[in-house]
Amino acid sequence: MEIDFEKEVINASKKELIIVDFYADWCGPCKMLGPILEKLSKESKVKLIKLNVDNEKKIAEELDIMSVPTVVFFKDGEPKDFFVGAYPEPKIKEFIEKYR
Repeated sequence: MEIDFEKEVINASKKELIIVDFYADWCGPCKMLGPILEKLSKESKVKLIKLNVDNEKKIAEELDIMSVPTVVFFKDGEPKDFFVGAYPEPKIKEFIEKYR
């Protein structure tokens, strides 16, 4: 499933925080992080977009995503912050609160 990144992330982030989870199906840490991100996005009422780097190579390359999982926080039409790896839930909450 292709995503209209400009519309669904860049433009949408002008109205609300958008969390983009760059992952791969073969990535163990991605499988651990995914449910945490889904839970926190629901609790915080922020939009989560999951992008499989194997399917969305062009977007991953444009954003210099070198490893997975990489989570990028978009606000005001641009990336504001990111982390690489499986962060613990409390740390991810801090990111969300910082940019919400």
